[in-house]
Amino acid sequence: MSKWTDVAIKCLQDEAQAVMQLIPKLDDDFDRAVKIVLDCRGKLVVTGVGKSGHIGAKIAATLSSTGTPSFFINPLDVFHGDLGVITTGDVVLAISNSGQTDELLRFMPLLMERHIPVIGMSGNPHSLLARYAEVHLNAAVDHEACPLGLAPTSSTTAALALGDALACALMEARHFQASDFAQFHPGGSLGRRLLTKARDVMRTDDLPVVTPEMKLSDALFHMTDGRLGLCVAEEEGRVAGIITDGDVRRAMQTSQDNFFRLTVADIMTRSPKVVSPEEKITEIDRILHQNKIHSVLVVDGENRLLGIVDSFSTMF
Repeated sequence: MSKWTDVAIKCLQDEAQAVMQLIPKLDDDFDRAVKIVLDCRGKLVVTGVGKSGHIGAKIAATLSSTGTPSFFINPLDVFHGDLGVITTGDVVLAISNSGQTDELLRFMPLLMERHIPVIGMSGNPHSLLARYAEVHLNAAVDHEACPLGLAPTSSTTAALALGDALACALMEARHFQASDFAQFHPGGSLGRRLLTKARDVMRTDDLPVVTPEMKLSDALFHMTDGRLGLCVAEEEGRVAGIITDGDVRRAMQTSQDNFFRLTVADIMTRSPKVVSPEEKITEIDRILHQNKIHSVLVVDGENRLLGIVDSFSTMF
């Protein structure tokens, strides 16, 4: 490995160690911080200057997407008219590695005057920020990962990780579920998967439908034309069974000369896996994997075939 790789490895090791060293620093103030946010009737406002501000913006985004209404504000903007966005009932999460950032500290008395709770996050539990704050989250690190020991590296990583820890604790406290996450991420692939239903992706045209009395040799033509590797057997307009290309191959092996005498009813599965058009794609995926099949039938309340969802339809 080159010397540059050695530097990268040392950086990653230092930052990983900084995060691990946060664990013994977690105390009752962390639980109190969670309780303050849970009791908040308004929004969680995250603030910080410089690199702490960048970290704060990401923490605010994570909180907002996991059930805690939150946004970031720069303390410099507060003194130029933006203080009005913070209202009674809000909570402020103030981030500063030193805990002595002047622009941030000048912001604190304005909040205290309005009785807005402040959660401080810094690397100095004896700082002015820690004294101003109702609770303090200790994000102290031994040293920066920067080779000069100057650039915010370990400290910003630690602050970001502590913010994630707070978000995770709040998710647990709120019983936040994957379906809730999807509501906040409708445009993402996870959101689409959690919100998409069978009716949104099922194939409805030219379905390979046969009758139980049909000869297998004739059913093969329908299966080929359908390009789904299956045929659905219907009786009186209702699903009676299903045959797959695997069923046909096995019948050819076991029946041999008698194969062309067989009918669909002789080999069909009479209780195929069916779902309603409102079934979520995530549940259909579970059914496919659990039963080691490639397709499910979409039916109405009277077991009439509405469509077919195969494994390719759920891949997005």
